[in-house]
Amino acid sequence: MSAVTAAASPESTDIGGVAGFFVDLMDTIGGPGAGIAVAAENVFPPLPSELFLPLAGFSASQGGMTLAEALLWTTLGSVVGAVILYWFGAAVGRDRLRAVAGRMPLVKVSDFDRTEAWFARHGTKAVFFGRMVPVFRSLISVPAGVERMPVATFVLLTAAGSAVWNTVLVLTGYSLGDNWHLVEGYAGVLEKVVLAAVVVAVAVFVVVRVRRERRGGRGRGAHARH
Repeated sequence: MSAVTAAASPESTDIGGVAGFFVDLMDTIGGPGAGIAVAAENVFPPLPSELFLPLAGFSASQGGMTLAEALLWTTLGSVVGAVILYWFGAAVGRDRLRAVAGRMPLVKVSDFDRTEAWFARHGTKAVFFGRMVPVFRSLISVPAGVERMPVATFVLLTAAGSAVWNTVLVLTGYSLGDNWHLVEGYAGVLEKVVLAAVVVAVAVFVVVRVRRERRGGRGRGAHARH
């Protein structure tokens, strides 16, 4: 049993299923395995980057790969996964998403248009900083594809933002050694905070929209009586 496999199986960390498969892959082929794991995490956000990245750092500290290889392969994996989602957004296209938005309850096409206009103004910052925010790390690639952000620009921003996020988690795992799995707990708290903020934002949007629709309905009814 290698150091990576042994460290991936402490009593406090039970890794199985798909995540366990990628841990084994990283254990078997080193840096490329870490890159594949991170690429998969980008395409399928439920896979935990807060598991794979610190583990890659720990592997580097144990000689499974060099630190430079860990940083290079994980960042390359982030870019590959992001590009896949970029092309998914490009394939779906603006018109289809606009039509879907128009059929969603409490959502208007004008909401989509405003979001599109916002992305046109702030898309570069959104892609760069979005790579450092749990959940949105993957999702931000889709609107970039829908809006057909220049591929070179998207790749450069994604690589830069991913390098920051990956370096923090890889170096933390490298420094913590056998306690690398502690990172997962702290990163999980951050993810919960982000999700809670999203839930609150959605709830506020729904309440405001429902109240506006009700006021509009009463206004139209009063106008019809007159």
